[in-house]
Amino acid sequence: MCAVLAVPGGAHAAAAKPAATKSGPTSIAYVEVNNYDLSNVGRYRLANGANAFDVAIIFAANINYDGTKAQLYFNDRVRATLANAATQIAPLQAKGIKVELSLLGNHQGAGFANFTTQAAAADFAAQVAAAVSKYGLDGVDLDDEYADYGTNGTPQPNSQSIGWLITALRTAMPGKLLSFYNIGPSASSLASSSATIGAKLNYAWNPYYGSYSVPRIPGLTASHLSPAAVDIQGTSSSTAASLARRTVSDGYGVFMTYNLPGNDVHSYVSSFTVPLYGQAAVYQ
Repeated sequence: MCAVLAVPGGAHAAAAKPAATKSGPTSIAYVEVNNYDLSNVGRYRLANGANAFDVAIIFAANINYDGTKAQLYFNDRVRATLANAATQIAPLQAKGIKVELSLLGNHQGAGFANFTTQAAAADFAAQVAAAVSKYGLDGVDLDDEYADYGTNGTPQPNSQSIGWLITALRTAMPGKLLSFYNIGPSASSLASSSATIGAKLNYAWNPYYGSYSVPRIPGLTASHLSPAAVDIQGTSSSTAASLARRTVSDGYGVFMTYNLPGNDVHSYVSSFTVPLYGQAAVYQ
């Protein structure tokens, strides 16, 4: 027997209906917050009311170098997005959408691939964990681009660094999401690393938009991978639909998209939600 809640006047309201659900790959939406509001991710629903996107990623915070060590850095727009978590982050989470913070190199020589000690990796991981806690985030995404290794006298990449960092992040944030944009020296190191390192990640995806390529990371199974990569503002809708169909037919569990704009593009989003979930997208 369903419980009911009393309301003024003695009337009764039925218990709330369960949230709409969907079956299919986990869908990812990167948002360039320099240009668009993160909250726009939550406007996209499927015909049955389920979220079109499952994970929203703030693109991007940076890994800077202060002359001594790696430092987590936010530009003005990223800082504003985080500072306005009540309007940009929490409403998505209330709908069941996870929110990650992308971490990206910044041409200063610091990156995920050139920590020279476990302690140095752990220090940066502690900075990241503190930010995730402060702003109520669900995790972070690692993107090993634009580091310009060697700049400012920084070390060149080594094969152990990314493993040290992933291990430190997982220790510091045991219940949080860790995803990997499969590019750069860190990707090369992970491809030949122990499966115990890869297994600490939740997701990894192909970084080359408009293409289909399976990330080769020991420890991650098909359910954690997105071979498809879609730039919503740069990949044709027919290609997006084809990549979505292939994702489903090949049994992969993640579908990654980048650059969701601030205006209504539900027709484009439908090009991949129909093959992924059997439903068109709507914009609310």
